[in-house]
Amino acid sequence: MREKTLIAPSVLASDFSRLGDEVEAVDRAGADWIHLDVMDGHFVPNIPFGPPVIKAIRNRTAKVFDCHLMIAPADPYLAAFADAGCDIITVHAEAGPHLDRSLQAIRALGRKAGVSLNPSTPENVIEYVLDRLDLVLLMTVNPGFGGQAFIPSVVEKVRRVKAMIGTRPIRVEIDGGVTAETAPQLAAAGADVLVAGSAVFRGDGVDAYRKNIEAIRTAADLAVGRIV
Repeated sequence: MREKTLIAPSVLASDFSRLGDEVEAVDRAGADWIHLDVMDGHFVPNIPFGPPVIKAIRNRTAKVFDCHLMIAPADPYLAAFADAGCDIITVHAEAGPHLDRSLQAIRALGRKAGVSLNPSTPENVIEYVLDRLDLVLLMTVNPGFGGQAFIPSVVEKVRRVKAMIGTRPIRVEIDGGVTAETAPQLAAAGADVLVAGSAVFRGDGVDAYRKNIEAIRTAADLAVGRIV
């Protein structure tokens, strides 16, 4: 039976005035990973936080820190994010000319390597780096801000990427517009990990977050025939 769908709450949607407490709350609520959306105001139009903030909250949970770098260039900063405690470091294929080099650098730092694709980027750009990957993150919104509308055409891309991966041990992660309503089609297409921001950080505190996480996970798992 397929492993349960992993849920990675994006702290971009949390209350930044109590970020450490929010990380602890989603951990206790059943988050599998903690998703960290890092932006530079250049590659994408937003600047939320960087390595010092990540390092400051690293001791608030033992869960995987799933770091999504929406920055260009990324290579000069990879060591800083590794040092801050990120377990998975994902770079955008669109953010630089030397994707293979970036992925090698991440693995040389002892971290898992991921690549992200914007909605309009074809999946064939990762064909020759598949054996350097632990994760493929597909954007189902245009990166930069949370709360955007889901782009349904990316669902077919999920299927194509899953087929490209074949039997390789690479997870497929989805970021953008993930809710209990969109989760089933994503899971059915082959998504393993779902990033959710506003859909998780609704309400206040552990009980509300747990209900939101389980609603997304249950919807996804039912779509692939997993008994929950």
